[in-house]
Amino acid sequence: MNKKKIESEYKKKIKLVTDYNNNYYNLSKPLVADSEYDNLKNDILVLERKYSFLSSENSPSKVVGFKPSKNFQKIPHKIPMLSLANAFGREDLINFEKRILNFLSKNKDFNLSYSAEPKIDGISASLIYKNGEFKIGLSRGDGKEGEDITTNLATIKDIPKKIKSKDFPEEIDIRGEVFIQNSDFENLKEKFANPRNAASGSLRQKNPDETKKIPLKFIAYTFGYEKGLKAKNQTDFLKNLDDWGFKTNPLNKLVAGVDNLLTNYSKIEKDRTKIDFDIDGIVYKINNFEIQKRLGNVANSPRWAIAHKFASNKAISKILNIEIQIGRTGALTPVAKIKPINIGGVIVSNATLHNEDEIERKDIRIGDLATIERAGDVIPHILSVDKTKRNKKSPKFIFPKKCPSCNSKTIKEFNNITKKEDAVRRCSSEGYECEKIAIEKLKHFVSKDALNIEGFGKKIVENFWNLNLIKLPQDIFNLDFNKIETLEGWGSQSMENLKYSINQKKNISLDRLIYSLGIRHIGLENSKILSKYFKSFSKFISFSNETISDDILNIDGIGQTQLKSVKNFFDNKVNLNILKQLQKILAVKDAITKDKNGLLNEKTFMVTGKLNGISRAEVKSLIEENSGTSVSTVTKKLNYLIIGEKPTKKKVDKAKEFKISIIDQSQFLEMLNITS
Repeated sequence: MNKKKIESEYKKKIKLVTDYNNNYYNLSKPLVADSEYDNLKNDILVLERKYSFLSSENSPSKVVGFKPSKNFQKIPHKIPMLSLANAFGREDLINFEKRILNFLSKNKDFNLSYSAEPKIDGISASLIYKNGEFKIGLSRGDGKEGEDITTNLATIKDIPKKIKSKDFPEEIDIRGEVFIQNSDFENLKEKFANPRNAASGSLRQKNPDETKKIPLKFIAYTFGYEKGLKAKNQTDFLKNLDDWGFKTNPLNKLVAGVDNLLTNYSKIEKDRTKIDFDIDGIVYKINNFEIQKRLGNVANSPRWAIAHKFASNKAISKILNIEIQIGRTGALTPVAKIKPINIGGVIVSNATLHNEDEIERKDIRIGDLATIERAGDVIPHILSVDKTKRNKKSPKFIFPKKCPSCNSKTIKEFNNITKKEDAVRRCSSEGYECEKIAIEKLKHFVSKDALNIEGFGKKIVENFWNLNLIKLPQDIFNLDFNKIETLEGWGSQSMENLKYSINQKKNISLDRLIYSLGIRHIGLENSKILSKYFKSFSKFISFSNETISDDILNIDGIGQTQLKSVKNFFDNKVNLNILKQLQKILAVKDAITKDKNGLLNEKTFMVTGKLNGISRAEVKSLIEENSGTSVSTVTKKLNYLIIGEKPTKKKVDKAKEFKISIIDQSQFLEMLNITS
């Protein structure tokens, strides 16, 4: 490659990285995944090392972040906010340590300790304190000067406004990361692309009252300018931060040696998905401040620190097609078939699109280049699509109004609680008429929490369906085992094992059978509650001829939604026939009748208000253990209303009207001979 071509290639990369920086730091709209940005940055640095004639003021070797926005006043940092060099594996860490030892003129036996601190994917901020008072808060900006976002930072509860500790420095610039916990982001994901985007956008609000509404957090990890700091190493400084009232990362650890750094890295990367905030690597800092000072900085990063990046959990791929999958409850789930790509060491070819609203909100189309995210065992999903690279003739994806499996009408149910249509579109078929629903129902019927038929997995259900061996649940107990023995992959032993497993499950408890039917809104707990109410399989079936009474509505834990769902199940003739056939085949054990010798036998209870030192679930458990019944509404059949702090006035008034005994927590416990 000649000089002109090299310069042209270099300029293209500089222009690209400048554009990425502007969108990431200034507009809070990252254009690419972190891994792609890191690769581009590395390409530029490699080119500069290889060809001395390449240089640019916008090179990542000279620039940190991006120029501060014009919306806020610019203030210079007394000590620049530098970026960090990256490490991606063992070799990089060995070279990092080798460079430090060479710089210090020490041999490999010299003991270096590192403060290993998980790198939060948030927004860097600088907090300037004078005489213990928070005075000014700045963004990173371009590293040399930042935006004055004091009023917005002051809304964050994690940031102390006044520190009275005697050992607090006369003046100090505390630095850390502003972020949003993943659990808090659940309520914001309709407005922002990801937690980092939400944190950045919130800090750039002109009105701090709007920022105050966002659940921002702050974790402190270093300092810039200081006057009067007494700590001699990073570990002591982090302890000081805790003592002064700052939050620090609970996963920080003091580590010595590259092997131990890698062990700690592997552990945190493995547990990464369990952490309630995004981290994209671990920062290693030489623990000793004296050594840090000796090592100093290169152009825009310290010699004494490095960021060990995790394998990327994001990547870009092309959407080849959008397919509709149908679940056992009829839910239509769109799935993007993408060009296979490696994300964090796993080849990904599918990504969920969640529902129809998600496709419309993000305007996702076949042929788009999409940013795919995969976190741990979570199904990969599409974060966004690049509309600038879309074919202008690309049509919008139209969600099917007819079920792709059975051609039934698809519907969005109205939710009486939210007063809105559900986000999920469903096939209107209620029973086994829809092939895809039927297959999923059969998979559920034999699953672990249902009949739990050993050796009868999802693949076998699909295979037996295609061979017309099973179409309905009762077919499982009438299988042609002679034919199964002749199938590819089967033999006499595997056939006998399956036969034995199926026969073992002909004896089943009522609650497991109810759950195995796959009735919408009826989970394991609801199945247990219904089994206790109906007591026998025959009484459960007879509910098909009954109306929903006040008696059943008063069952604690069962509401109108669940009962309506059960009635809809019974209204389908195929479902009703399945129940009658299963009744002939199975020995369904009646629900265990509760002990009638308990202290609360034949007494009904309801709780209203907050109890002291005991949860409602525990009270309910105590009632049931002592032969009593817990109900959800106040009726004339209620014996006792237990009231705690701030009880519902309407329930108390109704209890008085019906002359029901109103007792407090201590009186209830006395009935059980428990002293509070």
